[in-house]
Amino acid sequence: MTLDAHSYGVVEVFTADDGHDVVIRGRLDVHSVPDVRDAVHAAIAAGTGEVRLHLGQAEIGDATGLGVILHLHRRATRADRRLLLLDPSERTTRLLRGCRLDRILTPRRTAVTSLSA
Repeated sequence: MTLDAHSYGVVEVFTADDGHDVVIRGRLDVHSVPDVRDAVHAAIAAGTGEVRLHLGQAEIGDATGLGVILHLHRRATRADRRLLLLDPSERTTRLLRGCRLDRILTPRRTAVTSLSA
């Protein structure tokens, strides 16, 4: 299913027939946000379908990390694409709920969470 893979530091992007899978590992904060933003912007511009952010191995470290997810959602919406948050940690889910962003960014659990190059 993976046609192409690119690595952007803490982020890997996999191109699939039905969209893009973006796997984020580690802490999502002011230091890693530029890599995440660049990777997802490229994925949004490169095709159609869903953009799936796999957050099972990521933690939101500060407000910048949360802000970039909201920014990416808006960017995807403007490009007529759908941004999905897959397998976020309990902490991330609580942050989304606490900021009432869970109404816009619905976290989802998947049965299979292993994507790797």
